[in-house]
Amino acid sequence: MAFRLFLLLTGFGLAVSGGVSLIIYLNLLATGLNLTDYLSFVSTRFECYLLLIGIIIISVSIYYPDHRQEK
Repeated sequence: MAFRLFLLLTGFGLAVSGGVSLIIYLNLLATGLNLTDYLSFVSTRFECYLLLIGIIIISVSIYYPDHRQEK
């Protein structure tokens, strides 16, 4: 149970970090980049992948079955 909570909080932290990075990079649209250039730039930045990694970790911590409770 404690490990699942640790995974949940870690995933949440990574998702927040990646989401904030995506929002910060939205300022590039104000400098004249179009949406295609923005998506191309964001896809090359590792910190933007943290949002996806965090969501996957959160999903695993919530939905992965705990075999110890079946006994």
